[in-house]
Amino acid sequence: MLRVSSIQSEVHDPPVAIAKNWIAGRSFDASPPLIDVSQAVPGIAPAAALRAHIAEVAQGNDASRYSPALGLTATREAIARSFTDQNLSPDNVMVTAGCNQAFCLAIGSLCDAGDEVIVPTPWYFNHEMWLKACGVQAVPLPVRADEAMLPNLAACKALVTAHTRAIVLVTPNNPCGVEYPASLIHAFFEFAQSIGVALILDETYKDFRASTERAHALFDDPSWPDTLLHLFSFSKVFSLAGYRVGSLTAAPHVLREAVKLADCQTISAPTLSQHAVAFALANLDDWVAERRLEMLARVNAFRSAMVAAPQFEVVSSGAYFAYVRHPFVSEPAATVAKRLADDFNVLCIPGSSFGPEQDRFLRLAFGNISDAAMDELAHRLAIAASKHH
Repeated sequence: MLRVSSIQSEVHDPPVAIAKNWIAGRSFDASPPLIDVSQAVPGIAPAAALRAHIAEVAQGNDASRYSPALGLTATREAIARSFTDQNLSPDNVMVTAGCNQAFCLAIGSLCDAGDEVIVPTPWYFNHEMWLKACGVQAVPLPVRADEAMLPNLAACKALVTAHTRAIVLVTPNNPCGVEYPASLIHAFFEFAQSIGVALILDETYKDFRASTERAHALFDDPSWPDTLLHLFSFSKVFSLAGYRVGSLTAAPHVLREAVKLADCQTISAPTLSQHAVAFALANLDDWVAERRLEMLARVNAFRSAMVAAPQFEVVSSGAYFAYVRHPFVSEPAATVAKRLADDFNVLCIPGSSFGPEQDRFLRLAFGNISDAAMDELAHRLAIAASKHH
């Protein structure tokens, strides 16, 4: 057997893939029907106008060619305009093959093996996986239910060492769904700025916030490129998950390093997808506003449904997610999640996938299920609790 990388072998298997394997070969018409809350996937197709535009572009030659390394100029300009901040230039924007690549490029541009990055736990598992793959230490910053699952800046300050290169924030949060207040985001930015480390801010779910006010004003600070790296995904807001398109917004000298890495991976983000984003940003504001209201209604429907399963405590919820404390005190979360899949045809991700000290939790990604399915989900969870108590 061929020897594999010792570094890669230490990276855990993808949690969604593990969960999907639990139901491999299961019939789609199983009874009861599968309720899949394992992955954040948009529940609807892209807007009809966007699909028509994609079809039109696909008929030409341009979509089959590589784009420039940073992305199509029109797409980068559209992304820069979408922030509506005077200090954001297209020169600060790189189009990436999804937000995961944006994170990978950010870490690759900033960090050497042996460096440290502070990440609130529960963390987005792909972030920790990539850090480990790069030989970079993910330093957990535990968040607490009695602090509304918000990262504590004082606790963060205590974790900083000479090896700290960045602090990561994800808001609205994956897996918790929590929206971070602007004041908290600014406080972390100012701290990172004061000690000369990067703040990596992932706002994949920013269009599904409860408020229409700006989430922050970091780009109003002319010195933002000295500290901030901003990550975004167009997968959720425009239902383009399979098109693999996101963005990395940073100082030009950081993007210069990111381009080197991307050239060895994807060369550029998919050209057709970049055309789709430019069109969507110019034409789909009303469609996005409707999707936001739908998701807010879905969050409320989930919270209402879960009243029927009080044994599963909803610690936090919002955007596409809920973080739930399961009632099986003596069992690992993975055991609980697999039993829900095996016995109740409910597929979710165990909290242990999201960092240390998370075995009492499950993540439920409800963005693609109906209100009726949420009621059924709560019903099955209540039965699961009653059968094992």
